[in-house]
Amino acid sequence: MKRIWLLLTLTTAGIVTLGTGPAKADEIRVAVSSNFTETIKSIGTLFEKNTGHKVSLIFGSTGKHYAQIKNGAPFHAFFAADTRRPELLEKEQIALPKSRFTYAVGKVVLWSPKTGYVNGDNQVLKQGKFRHIAIANPKLAPYGQAAQEILQTQGIWENLQKRVVRGENIGQTFQFVKSSNAELGFIAYSQIKRPGQPMTGSVWVIPQSLYSPINQQAVLLKENPTARAFLEFVRSKPAVEIIQAYGYGTL
Repeated sequence: MKRIWLLLTLTTAGIVTLGTGPAKADEIRVAVSSNFTETIKSIGTLFEKNTGHKVSLIFGSTGKHYAQIKNGAPFHAFFAADTRRPELLEKEQIALPKSRFTYAVGKVVLWSPKTGYVNGDNQVLKQGKFRHIAIANPKLAPYGQAAQEILQTQGIWENLQKRVVRGENIGQTFQFVKSSNAELGFIAYSQIKRPGQPMTGSVWVIPQSLYSPINQQAVLLKENPTARAFLEFVRSKPAVEIIQAYGYGTL
């Protein structure tokens, strides 16, 4: 009986069948907030290796993904950078009930590719010796909203308006800084933290007391065994270890 139960469980997850051959490979489409790009690529690769299924990842801002999903975009799951959009999708009966969960807690950093430019605190902001500072669009990206909160807390939001360049999402914001179109910028910690690799440039890891918590939630959009299995896999120990290795907190 124990063997039969195990086989049935694996079948539900789409890993094996009770027949003589492997389960037919499935492909799911997952909308993902840009800050989680490298992390979910690592998780997706491990899931594909373990199951034989394909995970197609589509990256962008949380706000734009939300609008696309509302307009019928064919995603099976959504990994947002906040709690508000997944909650709205649940209330609007677009997301499947009781599928929503927090997969990561984001951290904001002020970063420059220049060594010694950001000295681990807010002095570079107060001195203002830069032409441009990059943030993600606060209306579309939770990391941009957090950046605005930080600058407001420092009392310099209004004074910096002419020097702020806004990325559509946190991925574009990172590229602005990396390419030196802005000397520094507010990005996700995960964009510069790589497992087993030293960080480049200079950074201020901003105290989380200076901005609202970035609890990032995922939700299932279509009933699909592979999509359900993927969301469960993200909550597994191997996936959580990957998430933490990229600098995120977990609940």
